[in-house]
Amino acid sequence: MLSKIFLLKRKKSNDLTNLDIYSYPEDIDKKDNKDIVLKIIQGHDQESLENNCCDNLKSEHVVKSTQTTSHPFVIGNPVSQLIGDQNLYTICINGELLIGLVFEKEDNPYDYREIFVDMSNELLNIEKCCSFKDDIAIENFLITLFIDIKRFGDETLEKAHDVSFHPSGLFTKVFLFGIDEVGKSSFTRRIKTGKFNDNFFTPSKRFNIEYIQRKNGLFSIWTVPGQAFFRDRWLRGLQDSNILVFMIDVANQLRFEESKTEFWKLFNQNEFKGVSLLILGNKIDLINHNNSNNDEQLKRTEKEIIDFFEFDSLQHNNWEFVFTSVKTSYNIEKVVNTIFTLV
Repeated sequence: MLSKIFLLKRKKSNDLTNLDIYSYPEDIDKKDNKDIVLKIIQGHDQESLENNCCDNLKSEHVVKSTQTTSHPFVIGNPVSQLIGDQNLYTICINGELLIGLVFEKEDNPYDYREIFVDMSNELLNIEKCCSFKDDIAIENFLITLFIDIKRFGDETLEKAHDVSFHPSGLFTKVFLFGIDEVGKSSFTRRIKTGKFNDNFFTPSKRFNIEYIQRKNGLFSIWTVPGQAFFRDRWLRGLQDSNILVFMIDVANQLRFEESKTEFWKLFNQNEFKGVSLLILGNKIDLINHNNSNNDEQLKRTEKEIIDFFEFDSLQHNNWEFVFTSVKTSYNIEKVVNTIFTLV
């Protein structure tokens, strides 16, 4: 399973100690292992630190660049490395940049060779999404590449293994989205493990995929970060989803307008006719203190939310609204059953 992606970029062509280091979703150069970057470069260059990284490739790029500008980025062959407990797969771009994937120790990096090369080429030479001159563009490139490779691993490699043990039943891809701090990661954890961590407040910064087996069938939940920086990438994970699940924090009305804007921005910019939608009003325990089964109060609150978000405008979608409390586990199993019902 892919856990991290990183990019190493020289600030000066011959200085290996002066690098720009980008990584997602967390740093690769931990405080207790600051020499990891040099080891990665050394491993990719077959222990040749005297020359620039991938000098031969860089020379090849100079020749090709005089012939055509349609594909300005020359992509080298990936190199598998094992440094300490880090299972790495690195690729060189134009003899100047090093992009690396970090996998779980038991993974085989060569399973990802084709997707790593093809997606790098598609993003850089076809979509031309990054020139490596702007920090934001680099971060966007890394996140996009991370999502695509993780999708390949989780839906092609891991899914095949899981389904082989569950040959019968329905397979469903669930795309769970919403702004930050509404409870998406906690919801997935509650369904997967049955547990809730009351001290888990750090907003997620990674696209996470969990496979869950129920008697109705097997389904995957794609949970995406909700911070503003990540919202433009929601569409990357949304593709081929069987059902969309939109989560709202019903206890934080100050962010209702922001949440509504992001919801309709996604729906209005894309064609989702016929796609089923489940809307979760989470954290109901924070506003309904008396009794979670107070039907009259819940119906009144539900109508107010539906009116504010204008969900009745969803004329071409089969949709349903359900209140939840991840903390108290209120309606969690109902959500699972509703997912299969709507699909």
